[in-house]
Amino acid sequence: MKPTSGPEEARRPASDIRVFASNCSMHGLGHVFGPGSLSLRRGMWAAAVVLSVATFLYQVAERVRYYREFHHQTALDERESHRLVFPAVTLCNVNPLRRSRLTPNDLHWAGSALLGLDPAEHPAFLRALGRSPAPPGFMPSPTFDMAQLYARAGHSLDDMLLDCRFRGEPCGPENFTTIFTRMGKCYTFNSGADGAELLTTTRGGMGNGLDIMLDVQQEEYLPVWRDNEETPFEVGIRVQIHSQEEPPIIDQLGLGVSPGYQTFVSCQQQQLSFLPPPWGDCSSASLNPNYEPEPSDPLGSPSPSPPYTLMGCRLACETRYVARKCGCRMMYMPVQELCPPGQASPTSHAMLRKDSCACPNPCASTRYAKELSMVRIPSRAAARFLARKLNRSEAYIAENVLALDIFFEALNYETVEQKKAYEMSELLGDIGGQMGLFIGASLLTILEILDYLCEVFRDKVLGYFWNRRHSQRHSSTNLLQEGLGSHRTQVPHLSLGPRPPTPPCAVTKTLSASHRTCYLVTRL
Repeated sequence: MKPTSGPEEARRPASDIRVFASNCSMHGLGHVFGPGSLSLRRGMWAAAVVLSVATFLYQVAERVRYYREFHHQTALDERESHRLVFPAVTLCNVNPLRRSRLTPNDLHWAGSALLGLDPAEHPAFLRALGRSPAPPGFMPSPTFDMAQLYARAGHSLDDMLLDCRFRGEPCGPENFTTIFTRMGKCYTFNSGADGAELLTTTRGGMGNGLDIMLDVQQEEYLPVWRDNEETPFEVGIRVQIHSQEEPPIIDQLGLGVSPGYQTFVSCQQQQLSFLPPPWGDCSSASLNPNYEPEPSDPLGSPSPSPPYTLMGCRLACETRYVARKCGCRMMYMPVQELCPPGQASPTSHAMLRKDSCACPNPCASTRYAKELSMVRIPSRAAARFLARKLNRSEAYIAENVLALDIFFEALNYETVEQKKAYEMSELLGDIGGQMGLFIGASLLTILEILDYLCEVFRDKVLGYFWNRRHSQRHSSTNLLQEGLGSHRTQVPHLSLGPRPPTPPCAVTKTLSASHRTCYLVTRL
């Protein structure tokens, strides 16, 4: 605060509003509480100060309200890179089981669930497969494992993969990982499973990604016996391009690739970043506390939990639902024991139809934008050459062979990032600007006001209690003086003889703590 000036102000206490107004750095107070009587000029200054303070408080309330709405904005940017991690590529044959691998025992356990067959239709279905019916006295196995059925009867990549190259270098089935999905036995390229090193690419365009040629093996497709939810009518493969952290949901998100065509898939990586509540609705952990991760290893160290993804959340939600309803799981679900054939499928389909899983977007994720184009293969000029090379007929190649090229369009990627539209620093800056504009104050002015309030508290509140205590002590001192005066009155004595000499008075000095006054007490 500014130093006081003049003998009159020097005599006033610091809690006086006129002293504060004349020394405060806030504009206008000195004209309102200055010396002199009430005048029109002082009234106009008071109105201006009140109006300015009211406008300032209104602006502050509006800024605080806007900040508490937690707005966000989305920034789109494109960045360049010299090397990009190649995505995971999952592919599945649309035909889940090979007809040559089915047995009467398989039909007994899974015929109704997978094919919609009644037990009386098993012999006719086996004859349609070119197989002999079950012999008399056939006894099915006491137990049955659906995962083993798909592992044994699903299409083998060793038979389907005719050619494989990555960035011009040969690759093979050893570069793929077997995975089970709703479509059965599938294979993932560059999955990064078991700590495998992820493949990268340093150039964009065709020839700098994954080039494969596949045989869909139409002769192994199951005959369509009855229409149900699991009946495939198409021929070809499903392909999903995804990040290594995200489990494939290929039955919902897979691309269809047909035989007789070479399909080109041009990709561009997109990195998404969203804000958590209250600015957004993203999540980095499972929202359902009842989800139990996979058990730890025998040594007791916890198994690392996979990062949160949208598809992973949906899969975990479906797994929990089926486990609670059936006490088991389907073959593509983690944890729990496998369900018998047909037990969990209706429950899973019912949950998917209800869409009862509340899964927010992940706070950080990677996805791939795709552009597709295709040409027919083989050409008339190449048909005979491919027939000799693959040891197949030209008709077989036209109906069963497909080629797939997946590559990056360019070595750049897009970033989609949510940002806070209004930060705390911006709120404080706006409040400071409004404070300086309307009342000419700053942060130090607030400290001056706090200092003045401390002075008022000390002088008015503490001073009141101090004066009250002082007056009580003064009253007790007066009462003590009156009591001592009454003892000084002479007591009459009998005149029976000469008066004995008065003993010398005993003088005692009493020191008062507040007034430092000495009293003489006479003892008679």
